[in-house]
Amino acid sequence: MNLAAATNENLAEISNVLIYSAMAVYTLAFFAHIAEWVFGSRSKVGRTAAALTGSAAAAPAAAPTIQVRGKQGGGTAVLDKPEVVTRSGAGVRDVPDGPGAAGGTAKGDLYGRIAVSLTVLAFLVHVGGVATRAASVQRVPWGNMYEFSTTFSMVIVGAYLGFLVAKKNVRWLGLPLIGTVLADLGLATTVLYTESDQLVPALDSYWLVIHVSTAIICGAVFYLGAVGTILYLFRDFYEAKLARGDKPSAFATSVLERLPSASTLDKFAYRVNAAVFPLWTFTIIAGAIWAGDAWGRYWGWDPKEVWSFITWVAYACYLHARATAGWKGRKAAVLALVAFACWLFNYYGVNIFVQGLHSYA
Repeated sequence: MNLAAATNENLAEISNVLIYSAMAVYTLAFFAHIAEWVFGSRSKVGRTAAALTGSAAAAPAAAPTIQVRGKQGGGTAVLDKPEVVTRSGAGVRDVPDGPGAAGGTAKGDLYGRIAVSLTVLAFLVHVGGVATRAASVQRVPWGNMYEFSTTFSMVIVGAYLGFLVAKKNVRWLGLPLIGTVLADLGLATTVLYTESDQLVPALDSYWLVIHVSTAIICGAVFYLGAVGTILYLFRDFYEAKLARGDKPSAFATSVLERLPSASTLDKFAYRVNAAVFPLWTFTIIAGAIWAGDAWGRYWGWDPKEVWSFITWVAYACYLHARATAGWKGRKAAVLALVAFACWLFNYYGVNIFVQGLHSYA
């Protein structure tokens, strides 16, 4: 064994240790987010009910008031602080945003800040694990599904932290995001793990850098949009239940009152999906050009090509329906989730269960 090979193996082992270390810190961040929601649930809530019913009894008596008017009449909502009131995706009710996280009390907010700090630490360790994996073979770290998964989850966390740095109210993403990242890394280190090795000849191209990196970025942003969409559905059903005069469970109230309004979640999902869709279009075009260089044809109906195009069509239908047909709310949310399901199948299902030219990945 020569010295270079030993050094590569050492770097690969360091990468594995760093990935496992990142998982340990992500686990701590996950429990800190749970503590944030638990302690935050002790705060006084009811701002949505107050906005929909006009009842001041659902909110703290000592708080300032704002006036809320919807199509079915006006009312005075008493809030902890003056906040922007937004219209739901269905356009029939005006409700205020929750604080965007569970930290309704000082203790809850403290655990939230601890969770974000641990997420930053885990992200830095995660970056180290991906970088040393790349250094162990002197190439980009996405030559197989294990490397793609570790890099993909790293970009997801990076996108989330980028929103926080930009002062966007997205701390509500923290708990589901960290849970998903742990699941993804767990799958990568068990089922998908591949020893550090050189690329197969078909992947040894500069298009690997261009095509796959854009696919990773698109998937990470599509994921954020999917989480926003799922939470929108829960929040929208909650608001609709209150509007009908029904009383949700105490647990549902304590959790959903801390999310942004259904309208805000709906717009968040739409905007991130719309922003990244052109990049997904470029990803498919880049893949076709690479296929022309590698296999002598731009399109061959390979399963990966087909499902990439199906994903593109699904997101195009979603964006077109929003822009032209005026679809908002639940119908648009269903389309968005179908589109993301197509992306997930293209990511996992095609590579694992379907034989094709991309099976080596």
